[in-house]
Amino acid sequence: MPYINAKFTGTVTPEKETEIKSALGEAITLLGKPERYLMVEIEDNRRLYFGGKNDQPIAFFDVSLLHSAPRASYEKLTARLCEIAKDTMNVDGGNVYVKFEETENWGYDSFMF
Repeated sequence: MPYINAKFTGTVTPEKETEIKSALGEAITLLGKPERYLMVEIEDNRRLYFGGKNDQPIAFFDVSLLHSAPRASYEKLTARLCEIAKDTMNVDGGNVYVKFEETENWGYDSFMF
């Protein structure tokens, strides 16, 4: 049920894509969600600006999930996503935004969760 869209200003090589995808699969468990249902989208070479500038690497993670999770879990996932951005794409945590969106309705394989 979770979905993560990861956007980066830099180029994501196929090797980095695999590394990011795997790291996100591990990280989603911090919200109590299984990787089995995780859908990931990775976008590179995005024209992102932070504070009116784009002279440094920038990342944006858009996380959608069914229902909600405790705030402490969101904080842990935010920290982990910042680590992933730093480790894989050299993006400083000060240039990372994470958005969480909760929904009560999520469809999959012709039914509703």
